[in-house]
Amino acid sequence: MDTVEGRRGGKVLLTIHFVDTSFMLMLLRDYNNSKSVSQWFKWIYDAVGHKEYKTLLFLILTDNGSEFSDPVKIERVNGKDKLSNVFYCYPYSAYLKPEIENNHELIRRIIPKGCSMDHLTQNDIRLVMSHINSYGRKKLNDQSPYDAFSSRYGFKLINALGIEKIDPNDIILKPSLLK
Repeated sequence: MDTVEGRRGGKVLLTIHFVDTSFMLMLLRDYNNSKSVSQWFKWIYDAVGHKEYKTLLFLILTDNGSEFSDPVKIERVNGKDKLSNVFYCYPYSAYLKPEIENNHELIRRIIPKGCSMDHLTQNDIRLVMSHINSYGRKKLNDQSPYDAFSSRYGFKLINALGIEKIDPNDIILKPSLLK
């Protein structure tokens, strides 16, 4: 789990990367704080249910950003049962989660670093997720993260977020995607 910032003080993305499938969630937040992170985890829990949440998010690795400073709200998103385990990387150790950083490079092809995300909606981000998760990966034998994730975990989360499979010939990983 990580954060992708636009302009300082503006909207940001919460990114959740599933290592086994290279699938990445991108969730738009108005503020870069722990409340906005826990709200998205609650949303995921409500969308997929107890069992699926526990399967998908049993282990979460993140950095020490202040937005991740309330692990209990993520681990016990329903207020009672411990559903996840949150672990933190060593400070300044992005190398501990290289695959999410690689996926961030794909985001930056579409939303360059320093560009404001304030005008974007979660619908715009859904479009970005659809294109990035449809892009084939060498690690997956040129299969897309969309296909790998859906065959392993099903479509409940994919459908809840409105992520669609994009034909390989129609994938756009440039700023023009959001124009």
